Amino acid sequence: MTRKTDDSSLSRRRILQGAGGFLAATAFPASSEAITVPLAQSGAERVASSTDVTGRVARYMAEARDRNLPPQVAREAKHRILDTLAAMVSGARLKPGEMAGRYVRAQGGVPEATVFTTDIRTSAVNAALANAMFAHADETDDIEPVTKAHPGCAVVPAALAVGERDDRSGAELLRAVTLGYDLCCRWLMALGPSHVRATHRSAEGVGATFGATAAAAAMARLDEKGMRFALSYAAQQVSGVWSWERDLEHVEKAFDFAGMGARNGVTAALMVQTGFTGVPDVLDGEHNALEAHSTQPHPEEMLSGLGARFFITETSIKTFSVGFPIQAALDAFFTLRREHGLTVSNVDRIVVRLPADGAAIVDNSSMPDVNCQYLIAVALIDGALSFEDSHSYDRMKDPQVLTVKERVQLVADRALMDPAAPRSGQVDVSLRDGRKVSHFTRYAPGSKENPLDTQGVTAKARSLMVPVLGAAKTEALIQRVNTLEELKSVRELMPLLAG
Repeated sequence: MTRKTDDSSLSRRRILQGAGGFLAATAFPASSEAITVPLAQSGAERVASSTDVTGRVARYMAEARDRNLPPQVAREAKHRILDTLAAMVSGARLKPGEMAGRYVRAQGGVPEATVFTTDIRTSAVNAALANAMFAHADETDDIEPVTKAHPGCAVVPAALAVGERDDRSGAELLRAVTLGYDLCCRWLMALGPSHVRATHRSAEGVGATFGATAAAAAMARLDEKGMRFALSYAAQQVSGVWSWERDLEHVEKAFDFAGMGARNGVTAALMVQTGFTGVPDVLDGEHNALEAHSTQPHPEEMLSGLGARFFITETSIKTFSVGFPIQAALDAFFTLRREHGLTVSNVDRIVVRLPADGAAIVDNSSMPDVNCQYLIAVALIDGALSFEDSHSYDRMKDPQVLTVKERVQLVADRALMDPAAPRSGQVDVSLRDGRKVSHFTRYAPGSKENPLDTQGVTAKARSLMVPVLGAAKTEALIQRVNTLEELKSVRELMPLLAG
């Protein structure tokens, strides 16, 4: 009697798994590039038939800390590290930064790492959280245009926190940050960037945890087995919802884009370093992370060109401390201003055309640094755009700005949605004497197609850091970052960054 009952019944869990497998298999057509192992296979069969994505990625991660970078890649890595440090230093004085500092000060914690521009030393996890929120307290950090990831603001703080804690070298920092950029962007490429955005998730948040985990794990010197476990802890923490667009003060946005991922990544790396074990093949087999986060994953993107293609060379360094969709528009406007002497008195109307997806983000946003009309109006009035004005809620209410802003129209142009130039911008100006002038910027300065040189990156960093650190500390910090391979310990940077 008992045997009959056992044979004729299934556990609730098995019923749900079977139903879920059937629904997943029938609801989504298979892609030629997707993982095509049937969901009905047993776990053992699926692991055996996988391409061992986890193992191949983990081996690369474990070897990355000892692998010399090509000179061009090392130079670009130093540029991104300096650019992110400048974002952290300047962002520490903005509201999201101040709130993050207040939060971690209240947490206490073992004094392992420095919270920049303050007298706080706290746990590596807390320091990574705070410094990352500093880095995205405004819109001056870098961005990868295809995935829409913001790697630097999560990856660099995570690497620095573990590097300070464990006394790692400048060369290790370079390699760890480079690895973090790769994993951040490759994870999104494997999920499908458009798929992530189409499912109401924030690509920035979804990528940050993987990037920060890779960088922190490299600085923690995890072996291949440890890297496998770290990847699994990263996968379990991946999050990010596109509701950040409704954040009015850039506070949650700083957490979503940066603080959350840096905290998660350092947590994953240090738990494994402490001895935590985990799932060794999270990117393969039954219920793997790629299938969990995408209906049509592309696992080969985790591996394609690994060791030859470095995403750290492909992110855009912003020349203006504003949202990336506005970078090309400002470049086009200032080009026209130089060529035609545009002023408040001679300009009748300004039409800004942006790719439709970017225009939706920056169309009269409540935040000044992502409000296209406000920024163009200030640029016309002042003939320049300062860091202060880019973030001034008071200036947004200025009567003159409001009057000039009425002359600025933003057009969401679907014709500009070009995958090869996803963040272009065109500005058309009608002058009061009847003339019409236009300029189209396909690639904003700082993009991989129009990159900044070391002098350009240094000039931007100096402008952001001197008001906070002073000239002497700023110059010393710039010199150390530009010769990072020679730095015996990242701890040597901390007296320059601490308050």
